[in-house]
Amino acid sequence: MSANSTEPVDICEQSRWTIVSWETRVTMAPKGNNMIPNAHFHKHWEMRIKTWFNQPARKQRRRLARVAKASKVAPRPVAGFLRPAVRCVTQRYNRRVRLGRGFTLDELKEAGISKVDARGIGIAVDYRRTNKSLESQKPNVERLKAYKAKLILFPKKLAAPKKGDSSAEELKVAAQLRGTVLPLAKIVPEQTARAITEAERKVDVYRHLRRVRADKKYAGKREQKAKADADDGIGKAK
Repeated sequence: MSANSTEPVDICEQSRWTIVSWETRVTMAPKGNNMIPNAHFHKHWEMRIKTWFNQPARKQRRRLARVAKASKVAPRPVAGFLRPAVRCVTQRYNRRVRLGRGFTLDELKEAGISKVDARGIGIAVDYRRTNKSLESQKPNVERLKAYKAKLILFPKKLAAPKKGDSSAEELKVAAQLRGTVLPLAKIVPEQTARAITEAERKVDVYRHLRRVRADKKYAGKREQKAKADADDGIGKAK
């Protein structure tokens, strides 16, 4: 139909088309790159939830397992072998002392214990670890000697004990050890307060540390320069 037409216009038909176009515009997707509504309300979480009602029974089961293990290894200690005292690795943790894997061959030799008989009397042996200082070797040697002094060695045959086995009186008082064998004692050094001396007041610690740092940093360059000056004859007395 043209704009200059004189034919009558059906108002109802025009309104009907307008209504249809409005309904079509409402049902279309919203404008923009938005997320499509997709809500999930049927999760069935009650079918996937994990309960812990067996916790008391597991606690009892672990306890019975510990009792069974203790009775199986009796009269030996429940914790197992004797472990050495070692320091943790890296500069961050090397101040902390903990139990290691096993004693070194040098530590066993210094304590007078054979590496073959060590595991037979409850001493762990580590063939890979080595002692790099006497400070780390001496405490473990003392630890071995203390363990050897407290050790009660049962004979393989009670009727025919061999040399080194404990006496009958010691066997009667023997009891199974529960817990760590010779646990490490946490030693905290105590420092008493004292007055600052006059010599300590005169020392400038900041300058001293900076000087030491500079000497370490430029040590190579200074040695190279001194060697070059010596080769050129600079600084020699005429």
